[in-house]
Amino acid sequence: MNRFAAALATALLLGACATYDEPAGQIPEGAVETIRTEANGDVVTEYRVDGRLRALRVEPSRGATYYLFDRNGDGVVDSERDGVSPVYFKLFEWN
Repeated sequence: MNRFAAALATALLLGACATYDEPAGQIPEGAVETIRTEANGDVVTEYRVDGRLRALRVEPSRGATYYLFDRNGDGVVDSERDGVSPVYFKLFEWN
């Protein structure tokens, strides 16, 4: 029974990760998207509303895609306590 429960839990977790795309509702409606490629090969997508930065999507040349957000609308990516920016990673993707 324990093997079955572990297999079921794993399948449910992987299924939940497979449906993940962008953080739900985090990219603002009507945001202007600007894409640039950095010298190191990273692709950075900026999302701006009324000229103010609201979100960043970073696709590193190596590693997982991650997101940074401006939650209070001041045009600067927010940081949590201790000066650490919250980063959101996309773990799995199926096409």
